[in-house]
Parts: sequence; structure tokens; C-alpha cells
Amino acid sequence: MTHDDLQAPRRYGVLGWPVAHSRSPAMHQAAYEALGLEGWRYQRLPVPPDVFDETVRALPAAGFAGANVTIPHKEAALALAAEATDAAREIGAANTLTFRPDGTIHADNTDAPGLLAALGEPLPRTALVLGAGGSARAAVWALRGAGVQVKVWNRTRARAEALGVEVVDEPERAGLLVNCTSVGLDDPDAVPADPEGFPVVVDLVYRAGGTALERRARAAGARVIDGLEILVRQGALSFERWTGRPAPLDAMRRAARASS
Repeated sequence: MTHDDLQAPRRYGVLGWPVAHSRSPAMHQAAYEALGLEGWRYQRLPVPPDVFDETVRALPAAGFAGANVTIPHKEAALALAAEATDAAREIGAANTLTFRPDGTIHADNTDAPGLLAALGEPLPRTALVLGAGGSARAAVWALRGAGVQVKVWNRTRARAEALGVEVVDEPERAGLLVNCTSVGLDDPDAVPADPEGFPVVVDLVYRAGGTALERRARAAGARVIDGLEILVRQGALSFERWTGRPAPLDAMRRAARASS
């Protein structure tokens, strides 16, 4: 992307249902301001599943250049895209859509590399992933690719089996616990599993004051990576895809944590 391209105002957003809790708008607006991208806008786009496809296809005509995708639309986002990265296709879900000038919709998945960036090195040797949706697909793909032995637990076993790794009937201890369910989003006291015995815990859910899973994991002595850090890491990669410039991580992190 050229300097002149970056001077033209652009419009982006985050598609989800629900999406009122998303801190992506504050995070991306802070990034635009940090890089002097005047007139760029990022907004919440609440879209029910039954109108997701038609809504996304109408966004370019409404002035949007791209969009992030969150629960429950990540698999649907990949399905409607005409082009996709190998990662998105292998994962089976997308969280980043780019609308080409010719009308083509391109899909990418920044959840997977975002998770690895947040974890850093060295990675635990084993992991238990909770859930079987789009975020879980990305976590499993990323961790397996990095050489981690991964198991999955989900309330619906058949859905978990589609991820291609060992499925357990109840949560088992591992070096890493990754919560990819929505448990804790609506109920501040709910936990998807007991974090006792997991040295590292990642919770993709984020809420004001943190989640019960995070609090219990810290109390048990675990290293905790919260949903806001995951949000920042995947959002930074989306930002870089759309702008071609390094993301201002510190500005994005401050905005995400200050927003509510």
C-alpha cells in the first residue's frame, strides 16, 4: 500500500452477535491516530447469523474496506470469501476480511499467529483447548503447527472430533489451557473448567474486571494471558494486513485496556 493510499480515509468494523462488548473499535482508532491516519473509522457491526452473508456482501458498497469477524461468524466468513490464505482454509475459519477494489472478498486468520505471539517462547509441550468453534480451530492449528501436543474438550463431542486431534470426555491437565468458549462472557462467576494444575492459562473471553477463570488461575499460581492481549495481538496483524505498516502495539494495548 502506498503513502497516498494511506491518506484516503477508510472504514472498517467488527462483525459479531453479540458485539456490543467489543473493544476493537477503541483499539483500532488508537492505532489510526498513532499513525496519523486521518478520517479512518472502525465500528461495531452487530449482525445476526441469518443475515450475515448478505450483510457482508453489502459492506463494500457502504464504504467498508474490510472487517474483523468474531463469534459466531468465523466459519461463515471463510465460506463466503472468494479468496483465502492457506492458514484460513486449513483452520476452516476466518477473522479478517478484506474487500478488494474489484469486489472480491479475501479471508485471513490472524487468531492463530496472534495466539502464538501472545504466548511467546518457549511454548508448553502440551495443551488442552476448550471449545470447538472458529477460535478453537485456530488455536489447535497454531499449537499443533508449533509442535505442541493438543487435546480438545467440548460439550458436543462430535463437533470437537472435527478438529482432528484427540478429544477428551472431561478436562485433563496439560502445560497450557486455552479457553475458546464464550463461558464467562455473560456470567462473571462462570468458569469453563477448573484451572488448578495448568501452569499457563489463556482465556479468549474478556470483560471488565477480568474473568473468573483468570482470577482462579492467578490464585493457583498460573501465568495468565487474558483475552485483551489476544485481542491486541490478532488485531495488530489485521491492522498490518490492511495498512501494510507495523502496528503500534503499545497504543493499541493501552486503548484496549482503557476501553469498556
